[in-house]
Amino acid sequence: MDAGLFTANNVWMMVATALVFFMHTGFSFLEIGLTREKNTINILFKNIFIITAGLLLYYAWGFNMMYPGFEEGSSGIFGFAGFGIAAPENGMTPEYADGGYTWWTDFLFQGMFAATAATIVSGAVAERVKIGAFMIFTVFYVGLVYPIVGAWKWGGGFLDSWGFYDFAGSTLVHSVGGWAALVAIALLGARIGKFGEDGKPKAIPGHSIPMATAGVLILWLGWFGFNGGSVLSADPELTSLVLVTTSLAAAAGGMGAVLLNYIMYKNLDLTMFLNGILGGLVGITAGADLMSPDEAIIIGFLAGLIIVLGVAFIDKLKLDDPVGAVTVHLICGIWGTLAVGIFGSKAGGDQFLVQLYGVLIVGVFCVVCTLIILGALKAIMGIRVSKEEEVEGLDIHEHGMDAYPDFTND
Repeated sequence: MDAGLFTANNVWMMVATALVFFMHTGFSFLEIGLTREKNTINILFKNIFIITAGLLLYYAWGFNMMYPGFEEGSSGIFGFAGFGIAAPENGMTPEYADGGYTWWTDFLFQGMFAATAATIVSGAVAERVKIGAFMIFTVFYVGLVYPIVGAWKWGGGFLDSWGFYDFAGSTLVHSVGGWAALVAIALLGARIGKFGEDGKPKAIPGHSIPMATAGVLILWLGWFGFNGGSVLSADPELTSLVLVTTSLAAAAGGMGAVLLNYIMYKNLDLTMFLNGILGGLVGITAGADLMSPDEAIIIGFLAGLIIVLGVAFIDKLKLDDPVGAVTVHLICGIWGTLAVGIFGSKAGGDQFLVQLYGVLIVGVFCVVCTLIILGALKAIMGIRVSKEEEVEGLDIHEHGMDAYPDFTND
């Protein structure tokens, strides 16, 4: 391979890595914007912990658990290549990864993905989870559950051998986080005041919708690296197609959500608009490289409709999800994964069934693991803060800090 092409590929992958890292800023802004001022420090602390602990865990064993090098004829369920990572002899040469990137770029790009699963959970459990319990959960979920599931497809495991397809993680990233979020909010219960005595949901407004809007725009930008980097090279034809399908699905998702929300509720809800964009992005992620622009618009638009219906469904179940994480990442992640069997170059009945089996297997595994981890934490130390702490705010009780101190007072 030409040295210039190898360099170009690796530079693009490093740019994509930076974009995916920047998504954590977007997640943070979105979460604090859609929740109350008194819990801002708590949410920011969780997000910073996720990226720092997640990267160290991925270095310690996660990368080698996700890419264990399954032997031919193995079950492809679990493998481990040892603790820590060391570049192989060809790791810095075009012989590694077909000249797409170096070993170290490979590790860092995948490490950025690893932390995202727990970030999804952070938003769903906001404003009432104990910080210590959440930190322990993050260690187990990012350190063990995510890399095991990732190995089944991206590491050459049994889902890969079946022909299951997930280009950039509608299932392997987003629904992995979404399943955990669903279990977590069921175990935690709703925030005080979320549901009235008649069982009807009440709005608990976030303290900074401009911040939430900035967060979504940052996430959209970051998705250029999330999906565009998943081409795993700077291939101009495929990378540009992926960026186009990603953007069109996002735009269509936003339009689908705002239109259906207006039809159903007769208002132009900005937060629904924002989550529609995210739903479109999650929906296209599994097949961004397989879809035409027209198909991307359809997938995104339907994801936007799913957002409105999904939020209403979650409320009907009396589950409290402050940022809509379950609808955005789980339900739209499932939709995007199944869409691979309906649209694009792999569409067909057999592919649809493989996609469905993959969704169900990953779902059962993540639900069981989350129940075990959070169930144990609930029994040992509790996972929800006291009523007093919740009412007065987690910032003061968990961190002894205020995100917006009044500097006019002595």
